[in-house]
Amino acid sequence: MASPDHMPGSGQSAGSRRPRRRKAGKAKVVSLVAAGALAAGAAITVPLALNAGQPEPRSTPTSSASAAPAPSPKPVKKAGVAYYKQAGPQATATTAVPPMTVNVSAAELGTSLDPGAVGLSLEATDLADPAMSSANADLVATLKGLGKPLLRFGGNAVDRRFFWTSTGEAMPGDRRGDKAHPVRTATPKDLERVKTLLDAIDGTINITVDLGHYDPARAADMSKHAARIFGKRLVGITIGNEPNGYPDNGLRPGSWGIPDYLNELKSYAEAINSAAPGVPIIGPGTYSEAWWKAFAKTELPQQRIVSFHYYPLSSCSGSEPGDEPTLANLMSDYMHPRVRDYDRRAMAPAAAAGLQTWLTETGPSACPGSNPTTKNHASALWYSEFALNGLQQGIKRLGFHSSLITCVGGPPLSPICSGGKYLQPDGAIRENPSYFGLAMVSDLGTGKFLKLEQSGGGLSYAYAVKHRDGSTNVYIANKNDPQKDAQASVTLSLPGKPKTGTMTQMAGPGYTAEGSTTIDGRKALPVANNKRPMVMNFVEGSSVQKFPLTSGTVTVLHFTY
Repeated sequence: MASPDHMPGSGQSAGSRRPRRRKAGKAKVVSLVAAGALAAGAAITVPLALNAGQPEPRSTPTSSASAAPAPSPKPVKKAGVAYYKQAGPQATATTAVPPMTVNVSAAELGTSLDPGAVGLSLEATDLADPAMSSANADLVATLKGLGKPLLRFGGNAVDRRFFWTSTGEAMPGDRRGDKAHPVRTATPKDLERVKTLLDAIDGTINITVDLGHYDPARAADMSKHAARIFGKRLVGITIGNEPNGYPDNGLRPGSWGIPDYLNELKSYAEAINSAAPGVPIIGPGTYSEAWWKAFAKTELPQQRIVSFHYYPLSSCSGSEPGDEPTLANLMSDYMHPRVRDYDRRAMAPAAAAGLQTWLTETGPSACPGSNPTTKNHASALWYSEFALNGLQQGIKRLGFHSSLITCVGGPPLSPICSGGKYLQPDGAIRENPSYFGLAMVSDLGTGKFLKLEQSGGGLSYAYAVKHRDGSTNVYIANKNDPQKDAQASVTLSLPGKPKTGTMTQMAGPGYTAEGSTTIDGRKALPVANNKRPMVMNFVEGSSVQKFPLTSGTVTVLHFTY
């Protein structure tokens, strides 16, 4: 069974933490040129038009689209140049996919892909895990594959079975755990060990202090040591985990609500600011819109960052069929717009207050145990495009909930896990398919999102990022079923005439395939851009490139001009 730490608190009904399913409108070409974008700081606007931000799925060309690009010259392969050899469609993949057209503009969208945009969410008790160290070479290598990730320590553990002390106090008797989720004490020495890991991966950290057991002074003490030890790598402190669920999980009485939370939040924030001046408060870390709004409107002594949690498919009993963790729902053409709209709802209160929005804990489902949203190639496709969907909208950081419990018997939701027998880790770190999906996002590097228009392609979604050196990355997630759907014929119009165009691709044999997700045919990270083969059919100097993409793939194309 998966850890109950992957379950969000139950303070709100399923319907209140997820937008109700709506019937998708007619497909159409959608332009990003007019889409609003969320940027850090003041003067922020959130795109609210239904079709802004990214195109609706299964779109088809219409006369309202941009002028069709000029025909591209026929490709002529150069001697001595390696071209990408994409795995062809399977014999069963015979369902035609509408041709896909992507027109990338030179104009910036207004949002950016920043260092540490994709990270992992862990339990607060993991701070006391000796594996969280630079001495763990496997873990260091794995985390480096996510760029310069943010490690967020919080989860249900922080308010239930976690204890901080800098003076050697004994663990209080009211903390409760079990064999798989033991109670743990963290001390300054633990933070020093975690600091070595952050240095090794050039990462950052967001710690969560215990609000379940009200103690502002203890929280301030932990914050003081964290600020001293982590320095600039400490990007924020969260006060409690999903406090909107406290009345239902016994951490507060049933009458406790937003006003009570805000009073306690202010007391904690003042104590923390005195001990660790200037460290931002990241909150409220809930799945309730009313709590996001209340936090965004509440003045604190330090900077604030609005955070929310989101697990789209968490109707574990199936009482809400559209929210049940099924393969059909995970790969539905409704998934992309529902995620986009939910993200915008979360960003709206932050935008009104001139604040950033972070999605600090997420995954496809919070239901315990294995289900069709975990450990398979479909999850790799979902994680990857889900991340780009939010980042392009303007969310600055995402934390995908994870665990270092053994792969055998551990939480299947986690992008990573430990090798060895159940609860007997052998020191090796294993990557689940979802990890490779996130690695493809990290491969985009940093830069500014560009406006683009997309049509066709079925369950395909395109994003474009411009880098400081003027080069462009184009990301295309072809989420069509690799066992049923034929290749998509892609016509890509670029904002310039490329000198080079290289390619890397994540692929898998089918939605339900486990352990078969690869990048460029290997269970490894992409090689450097200068070592990658050219895009199939690449034509140097042509702003229009045409190539096929196999279904069930995520492709990153890199162009220099």
